[in-house]
Amino acid sequence: MELIEPYELRAAKLREFLEDVKPSLRYDIVPLVDPYGPAITDPNLQCLVVSEETRKGGEAVNKKRLENGLPELALYEILLVKDPEHSQNEEEKISSSSLRQRLLGTLLRPLRQNPALPSRPYVIGLTGGTGSGKTSIAKLLGRLGAFLIDADKLGHAVYVPGGPAYERVVATFGAEILNEDGTINRKVLGAKVFGNQERLKSLTDIVWPEIARMVKEQIGEAGAQGKAVCVLDAAVLLEAGWQDMVHEVWTAIIPEEEAVKRIMARDGLSEEAARSRLRSQMSNSRRVEQSQVVLCTLWEPEV
Repeated sequence: MELIEPYELRAAKLREFLEDVKPSLRYDIVPLVDPYGPAITDPNLQCLVVSEETRKGGEAVNKKRLENGLPELALYEILLVKDPEHSQNEEEKISSSSLRQRLLGTLLRPLRQNPALPSRPYVIGLTGGTGSGKTSIAKLLGRLGAFLIDADKLGHAVYVPGGPAYERVVATFGAEILNEDGTINRKVLGAKVFGNQERLKSLTDIVWPEIARMVKEQIGEAGAQGKAVCVLDAAVLLEAGWQDMVHEVWTAIIPEEEAVKRIMARDGLSEEAARSRLRSQMSNSRRVEQSQVVLCTLWEPEV
């Protein structure tokens, strides 16, 4: 979904094709806001071109036309061109779905030039919403030899008693966020800030700079070990503005329905709670806009 080209670009390509095939052809390109479009309301239409797989859609159009007191359209079925290059998990026909799938894992936009970043280690910022499979991708990259930095683990470290954010978090949010042993109860703290933008900003203003400082230390450590590639696994990479610490941003995306299923199974949450958690995060499309590479974990790891 996030990799679908904008309507204007798709329409321009279609115009170019039609003019190339037959310049004298008269046509009207209409954006569809529902599955039927003008096909069920326009009395001047006479024929609808369908393929084997869209024939049922054509029959549904005719049913709606009859309900609207309009004559049925002639359904003209065409064969779809087969794609000889299609892989096992792609559609057999030439389709935009397969083309979008091929964009996954490729460089979608040029790398950001940041002369302040040392060239080694080369740092990839890996992000994605909850349930996106981001951590599985990080582990695979680790097995390929990358130095892994887990921002979530560093996040836990800043909260521990004596940790860099502990005193200020307790001073800001009160002693009621503490467990009996003096450690911060992350669930109580989370409940205090969830859905409250002002409180959440107070917390992230304390915590994010400290995590960023620790990340920089870890990148330095990767360099000292002679590692060529470093992967920063960070759910809040874009929200925290940590793009400046990485050479390129990789984002893991999956459709919301799949993410909801995974979160429910993993965390034992209700569907409503899983959706609420997802919607409190940055959307996939906003992440993709700021990423050089997009990955999707809908398929088996080898795919």
